[in-house]
Amino acid sequence: MKVAIVGIGLIGGSMALDLKSAMDNVKIVGIDKNEQNLKKAKELQLIDEVATLKDLKTVQVVIISVPVDVSIKVLAQVLDHIGENTLVLDTGSTKEKICESVKNHSKRRNYLAAHPIAGTEFSGPEAAIAQLYQNKTMIVCEVEKTAFKLQEIAFDIFQRLGMRIRYMDPHSHDKHIAYVSHLSHISAFMLGKTVLDKEKNEKDIFDLAGSGFASTVRLAKSSPAMWSPIFKQNKENVLETLTEYIQNLNEFKNLMEQDDFEKLFEEMKNTNHIKKVLNGIN
Repeated sequence: MKVAIVGIGLIGGSMALDLKSAMDNVKIVGIDKNEQNLKKAKELQLIDEVATLKDLKTVQVVIISVPVDVSIKVLAQVLDHIGENTLVLDTGSTKEKICESVKNHSKRRNYLAAHPIAGTEFSGPEAAIAQLYQNKTMIVCEVEKTAFKLQEIAFDIFQRLGMRIRYMDPHSHDKHIAYVSHLSHISAFMLGKTVLDKEKNEKDIFDLAGSGFASTVRLAKSSPAMWSPIFKQNKENVLETLTEYIQNLNEFKNLMEQDDFEKLFEEMKNTNHIKKVLNGIN
């Protein structure tokens, strides 16, 4: 099988590693506007060859893993260049706008809207890691709009990568992911900003920050080039989640101002239920 990966970073590069490990006779070609990324990806043996959009007629699968603002433009271009029996996947964190953008494309049946719930705070080809997708969830949207024989190819790939499948419509996906992913990144970025604004001595931050701070602010190391377009595309849902989050922060602040630490204890105790929820996922 010949697979083209458009965007050789953490997501695309990790998928290349796992495809090579999980499948026999797979050839990975890379497409990226950043020539340094392509060079590094080849050095790391993430890809076998460099390709262009014009080469897509000869591949069986195309995986698009670029920032969501770029993916809308790239998806249409990819669909214009592929063969009749080529499967196209994207891996973006927003689904409603990209699905809408190709709803009338003549090769809409070749496209499967997908979102792997996997990643780290790092980016670029060097960030690629093996087994990133093992035991992770792949969200699939509008599966009924993809040709059945191409669905089978996609699900075989997901199974080989060790992924669970969850079906959602694009609107529900974007609404739910705003709570469990997008809000987490905003919180991390703003916590990092708050500390940097107030703690002018960087050595104090380094010396005093414990593992709790490090784990909470970890996502603030994520690429703004990737996350700013996500917030823009999912603006309505993100604003809704932010409003509710700010209300909870204000309630916490009010309870402290009122010295109502008994109620504060109960709020935190009730929130401990999140441990059971996450243990059910892991």
